[in-house]
Amino acid sequence: MAARASAAARCIAVLLMLAGTSSAQLSTSFYSSSCPGLYSAVKSVVQSAIAREKRMGASIVRLFFHDCFVQGCDASLLLDDTASVQGEKMATPNNGSVRGFEVIDAIKSAVEKVCPGVVSCADILAIAARDSVVSLGGPSWDVKVGRRDSRTASFSGANNNIPPPTSGLANLTSLFAAQGLSRKDMVALSGAHTIGLARCTNFRAHVYNDTNIDGAFARTRQSGCPSTSGTGDNNLAPLDLQTPAVFENNYYKNLVRKKGLLHSDQELFNGGATDAQVQSYVSSQSAFFADFVTGMIKMGDITPLTGSNGEIRKNCRRIN
Repeated sequence: MAARASAAARCIAVLLMLAGTSSAQLSTSFYSSSCPGLYSAVKSVVQSAIAREKRMGASIVRLFFHDCFVQGCDASLLLDDTASVQGEKMATPNNGSVRGFEVIDAIKSAVEKVCPGVVSCADILAIAARDSVVSLGGPSWDVKVGRRDSRTASFSGANNNIPPPTSGLANLTSLFAAQGLSRKDMVALSGAHTIGLARCTNFRAHVYNDTNIDGAFARTRQSGCPSTSGTGDNNLAPLDLQTPAVFENNYYKNLVRKKGLLHSDQELFNGGATDAQVQSYVSSQSAFFADFVTGMIKMGDITPLTGSNGEIRKNCRRIN
C-alpha cells in the first residue's frame, strides 16, 4: 500500500509539474495589472524614433526577427559581448547590419520609469516591432507577452539559423521550418521587406550575376553598388523600390516584376511553390496583412523563457 501511495504521489507531482509548464504561456494581458502604462511608454518612444528616421521602423522589426530565430524570442541579440558572454551582434548576419539598439535602450528606460523591474527586454522588443509596423501603415495585433530575458547568447546560432540573403527557396523553407514556421508564414513574414534598406554587400551578387531580375532595375541598383567586393559594401538601397517607408504589399508587386532586391526575395517568385501565394498578396493587401499578423504572433511564440526561467534585465545590453 505504501508503495502504491508513493507511486500515486509521484504521479501527482509529475502532473502538477506539467500543469505548471503548460500554464507558463504568453498572454496578451500579462502586464495588465503589473504595468498598465507599458504600451503607451513603448509606443511613444517608437513613434519618436521613426519620426526622426523612417528606416528605424524596419530596423526594429528586423531586430525582433533576428532575435527570435536564435534561442527563441529571449532578447539574446541585445546582449553586448563581455569576457564571459559572446554575444550575437558580431555574427555574420548581424555585424554592421542590425541596428536600433539605442531605441530599445530608450524604451527600456521609459518603461523602467513606469514600472521598474517588471517588463523584460524580450517583451519590449516584441511590442516595439508591432508598433513599428503600425507606425508605417501596417496592421496591428495584440502582442502576447510574459517572456523573460536570456542570460546567454548564441554566436553560432546567429550564424546558422538566420536565413542569408543568398538563400534559395529550399534553404529558406528549411530554416523557417526549423523554427516551427510554415512556408506560408515565410512568404508572409518576408513581406516585412516592404520597408527598410539593404546594404550593397547583400544584393551585389543578385544585381550583377542573376538572370531572374529586370534589366533596368539591375542597372539602377548597380549604379550605387560597385561590382568589386569591399567597395561600397555599405551603400544602401531600398528593399521596396517605390515606398520603403510605408508598410503595404508593394514588395510582392516588385517580385512579380522581377524587381526583388535580394536573391532570397526573388526566390519567392521564381517559378516555384510560393509563386501563387505571392500573387495572392499582389491581389489582396488585406490577405497579406492577415497572414503577416499570424506569422508575427507565431514567431513571437518561438521557445520563450517564462516562469522562473531567465530574468528581467535591468539593462537590455547585459545580464543582471
